[in-house]
Order: sequence, then structure tokens, then C-alpha cells
Amino acid sequence: MQTKHDIQFLLETAGVRPNKRFGQHFLIDLNLLTKLVEIADVAKEDVVLEVGCGTGSLTQALAEKCSRVIAVEIDPTLAQIASQQLEEKGNVQILNTDILENKHNLSDIVINAIESARRENKGKFLLVANLPYNAASGVMMNLITTPLDSPLSVDAIYATVQKEVAERMTAKPGGKDYGTLSIFLNATGDVKLLRTLKPSVFWPQPQVNSAMVSYVRDKNKVRRIGDMEILSRLVGLFMQHRRKMLKAIVKFATGDFAKAKWDELFEQCGIDGQKRPEKLGPDEFLCLANLLSKHKSL
Repeated sequence: MQTKHDIQFLLETAGVRPNKRFGQHFLIDLNLLTKLVEIADVAKEDVVLEVGCGTGSLTQALAEKCSRVIAVEIDPTLAQIASQQLEEKGNVQILNTDILENKHNLSDIVINAIESARRENKGKFLLVANLPYNAASGVMMNLITTPLDSPLSVDAIYATVQKEVAERMTAKPGGKDYGTLSIFLNATGDVKLLRTLKPSVFWPQPQVNSAMVSYVRDKNKVRRIGDMEILSRLVGLFMQHRRKMLKAIVKFATGDFAKAKWDELFEQCGIDGQKRPEKLGPDEFLCLANLLSKHKSL
């Protein structure tokens, strides 16, 4: 792993500085980097996705533990530095690309790399990263909403994120931070905020606190979801009008949702139509989505 001095030297040698546009803040506390790898409990047969690998500090530690590391870095200079630092590691694949094709899809380059690695390695698929602030939510949502039989179905996430993101991940119904991310994380697994990180453990220092978080996918929870797409549409419909009453929001429904008998659905799930969606728990969203899914298949 690389110290602050090591990273500064590598960047200076390449004639670059941390790029604010890419939200580059390097985790320089080696004890925390070690802790992140330890709690991830990476095994020899596992495939690990790292997003925002920077100069390859965490990548090196992960490569010593698992069979394959797919490290994604959008900055071409940093990707080249990481490649040079890890050129002797035969189990590391560095991809110089944006992890997200768009808000709702991972890059095809990344998808192909993951699928190839998972065909060759039968262990867990983990996301372990110092996640870039501007990509964290999109990356997690893409990975946790995939079907269990998909190569992209993540088993667990261990990451550092902006504390604001961590609070959204762990928020409970009714809280100001409760939203789509917290609904899906809790509907599909177990999420925890492990510890708050001060700006001083990063270089350059961000203006906000960060946090180390974990998410472990619960296959039993995922199996309860009849149709992930319907659940996504339902949560999207309600949460974009989170301050309105449920019975008022359904007037904005389109397509097959517009034909649903919402009063009956609310009654079957024991939900008060005058309730606001920000007060609904993940299980209540799931109940509605599963009923909609059954009606669709009739």
C-alpha cells in the first residue's frame, strides 16, 4: 500500500495533481485501508471490483488476497500509474473507463470484464473500494438490483463513501435521508455504517466527513421480490412525490400502473392511502410491488 508521500511522488512524476472534477481524494491512512480489506474478508477464489483505484494502493492489497481484481479508473493518467505499479500482478485488470454508462447502467466494458472473471472464478463477487463521491450511489444501485443468477449479482459491498451517502444508505422510514437507496439496500440485504472518517485521513482533504460502510446481500430477501423492475418503477413513482399522499400520487401513474386498483392494493397491504411514501418501509413497497407483479402476469 502507498503512503501519502508515495502518492504525491507518483503524481508529481507524472506531472499531475488530484483532479477535482473526478472527486479525487486518496485514502492515505494505511490502518484504515488494511481494515477495509480485513472486514471484506476477501478469499482466494473471490472476484473483487474496485471503483476509482487511483494509483493502485488498495488494488495491491486486494490482489494479494483474491483471484481477480477488476480495477476501474476514469482518469487516464492515474490508470497508467496504477498499471505501472501493478504490472507484476497477473490477477489485476485495470480498466480506464467510466464505471457508469449512464445513471441506470454499468459500462459494457466493465460488465464484460466481470462476466469473464466470474466464469473463471467461482467465489464471491465483492465491491471493495474508496468509492468516488459522484459515482457511489449509481454503482451500488446497479449492483444490488441485479437478479441472483446474474454474474453482476454482488454478494457484498465494503467501501468508504461520503458520510451523506452513508446516512442515505442506512436511513429509516420517515427520516430526511430516507430514499430509493436505503429502500433497496434494506430490501435486498443488510447495511451498516461501520465508522465515521475525518477529512484528515484523505489527501487532499475533502470538505466533508466520510464513512466506512458494509452491505451484505441477503438471498432470502432478494427471493421475496417478484419483479425487480416493477419494484424499481414503484419506488421511483412514489419517491419522486415523497411529500404527497399515496392516493394523490397514483394519479401520476402511467401504463399498467395506471390501470391498477390502488385502493384495493393499499388495503391488501394494510397501508393507509393518506400516508406519505417517505413513511413506507421497504416491506410495504415490496408488498405493493409483488401484488402489481401478480396482476401483470394474470
